[in-house]
Amino acid sequence: MLTNQTCLESFGLIEELDEQAAETISGGATEVFTVKNKTPYNVSYTLDGTTAPQYAANPNDGYAVWTATSGGIIRYDKDSRNDFEDYVTYNLADGGVYEFQDNTSTVGNPYDIQLYTVA
Repeated sequence: MLTNQTCLESFGLIEELDEQAAETISGGATEVFTVKNKTPYNVSYTLDGTTAPQYAANPNDGYAVWTATSGGIIRYDKDSRNDFEDYVTYNLADGGVYEFQDNTSTVGNPYDIQLYTVA
């Protein structure tokens, strides 16, 4: 077994087999995302139904690294006003880095927030 394992390691197969085993045990593939907040507002959002930690929602410098096991579906209120809600949902790509930013192209709504891919 040790000889076979050494041969497999030299081909890099052990790591891939370990990742496949982890996916099988966990019930599926995991995806990792970074979500940043570059707006002057607190942004409330969920990823796969889990609420963002407070530091991720902080204005201008908040960020969070998420490991998702249920598809990486983000849902957030794209209107920063407290008395108005307008939720949108996106499926994030594995390894993506995203930023909440003010959407300056929206005419008539200076409170519009969009989620942009930045890496």
